[in-house]
Amino acid sequence: MEGLRRPASAEDTVCYRLFAAAAAGPGGEALLRRCAEAIIVRFAPLLASYIWQRQPFGLRYVPPQGETPAHIGGSTLFGDNVEDEWFIVYLIREITREFPGLAARIDDNDGEFLLIEAADFLPKWLNPENSNNRVFFYKGELHIIPLSETDEEECDLSAASPTVSQALTLLTTRSEECLAAEPIRAAVYRRISGYPEKIQASFHRAHCYLPAGIVAVLRQRPSLVAAAVQAFYLRDPVDLRACRCFRTFSPEQRVMATVTFTKCLYAQLMQQKFVPDRRSGYTLPPPSHPQYKAYELGMKLAHGFEILCSKCSKVSHDSNTNVPRGPLWERFLNSLKEKEYFKGQLEGSAKYLELLHMAEDYFQQSVTKPESSAEVSPGDEILTLLETTTIDLKELERDAACLPPEDDDSWLDITPDDLDQLLKEARNESLPSSNEEDKIYDLEAVAESMKAFVSKVSTHEGAEMPWSSDESQVTFDVDSFTKALDRILGADSEELDSDDLDEDQEFDFSDENDEDLDAENQGQDQKVSPNELIGSLKSYMNEMDRELAHTNIGKSFTTKKQGTSSVKATTSQSAGPDSGSENPELTPVDVDMNLVANLLESYSAQSGLAGPTSNILQSMGLYLPENADHIGSNKAAKE
Repeated sequence: MEGLRRPASAEDTVCYRLFAAAAAGPGGEALLRRCAEAIIVRFAPLLASYIWQRQPFGLRYVPPQGETPAHIGGSTLFGDNVEDEWFIVYLIREITREFPGLAARIDDNDGEFLLIEAADFLPKWLNPENSNNRVFFYKGELHIIPLSETDEEECDLSAASPTVSQALTLLTTRSEECLAAEPIRAAVYRRISGYPEKIQASFHRAHCYLPAGIVAVLRQRPSLVAAAVQAFYLRDPVDLRACRCFRTFSPEQRVMATVTFTKCLYAQLMQQKFVPDRRSGYTLPPPSHPQYKAYELGMKLAHGFEILCSKCSKVSHDSNTNVPRGPLWERFLNSLKEKEYFKGQLEGSAKYLELLHMAEDYFQQSVTKPESSAEVSPGDEILTLLETTTIDLKELERDAACLPPEDDDSWLDITPDDLDQLLKEARNESLPSSNEEDKIYDLEAVAESMKAFVSKVSTHEGAEMPWSSDESQVTFDVDSFTKALDRILGADSEELDSDDLDEDQEFDFSDENDEDLDAENQGQDQKVSPNELIGSLKSYMNEMDRELAHTNIGKSFTTKKQGTSSVKATTSQSAGPDSGSENPELTPVDVDMNLVANLLESYSAQSGLAGPTSNILQSMGLYLPENADHIGSNKAAKE
């Protein structure tokens, strides 16, 4: 069982490991270290411009340990911004595409989250117990190591997971067999589509009225905005004690500045309702003031920076604040210039220096930091920057006079209609592409799917839904269903549908014969033939029909018409019982039509909300149209 245990990951942390697909040999460590440097240089433009929620992406050499060979990798705490995790998935895929000699694994505290994303399309043999060391990115494609031939022949789903070395051998020798199925790959690739353009779309630029010291610090280290937002967002009463009287960032010298957030950071700051302590000196204008939002954002951000600095006992003069130097930095910088990272800005301009500081920030935090060095706290870094940075208040005021417009934050407000549209788009993304206007809703498919669902055998893991789509049709095995009834009722090969049997046979169910029948059955229970059993069952069904004929139950069902399909038949109600006839002619009930009618009635009663009908049908890939009559009545009521 030791081989089945997965190393525990910290909460909200993604781990990534890149292995040499082929045996590296004696010089493996040097080769892997060179690969790590080459990767950082190759993807420098993406990494330097990204703002991470908690920790940046970084690669370190990891020596071999146990059955895990030497590799390069790391872990990133993404916190509340799950987009950081999926950006790393995109990076890992592109790394294996650019460096085909590497194979990569990635997981988080939930385990194989890539398989969770594609859960609807996984093979039945794949489960959390045997999925470890099976999911890899190799040559830019997602691969899943299959079961060994022995385990597959024996249908052993509890087989132990392969070791990393075994998996890498299979990847290099049988790559095509290990390639994940197209629906699985499509589900994962859909989640990371849009990169790298999505990086800029994830930013939000807003005006903030900030102390001059914070503006100067953010120009040197733009990534510190994330640490400040987190400090304010996760504040406690002890943290707020330092904000009664601001020792580091007093409110006297404040200027307007543009601050770049991620949308996640901006939302965390905006959605926090906070009133500053009167002793702090931070006062807000009335909400009707045109710059009220800038004052409020600046006040909250200043509290975050003050909290960070209050947790430092003194300035750490040993902190590395020097400009990066060396061959690796030169290669890193040249890569930035080749990939148009500076966007044509003149060298030495304000925008050029801002982008350069972002690149230096990432390089120092993720590349040049010694592997054995202790992590420098954001507060220590802020205090060190304040000591080494010259603050020109007049220059900051001149820049504040010509700030670019801030971004529109209407994306924070989502109306119910917007939410419905988002859910609809998410639903459509998981289905085969089709035109909504030309979509045909097949009610026969609804009836057949429900039959298939009822015929499925559930286990301790729950009921298995028969997935239905344009590419995967639902089938209903009538023979298997009939054989199952035969085993339950004792018949071997005879049909048991009461509508298909001879209606001339009758059985007297009077009370006088009950005792005789019981006595006879006790003595001849083992000798009852299938034909006698069928006759008894038919007689019992006839007696039930005669009793129900004198009730109104029959009026609630839709009956079949001669020569029409069960679902497409025109709805017709039974004429009701004939009191003057002992043996009325009973029209067979249209089971499919009644099933569909009841489903539609239940779906309409949901009024667009979640309910049993939509949940069951959607789990099988079936979607019903909206009730046009219900929509029309709602519009009329509003008018």
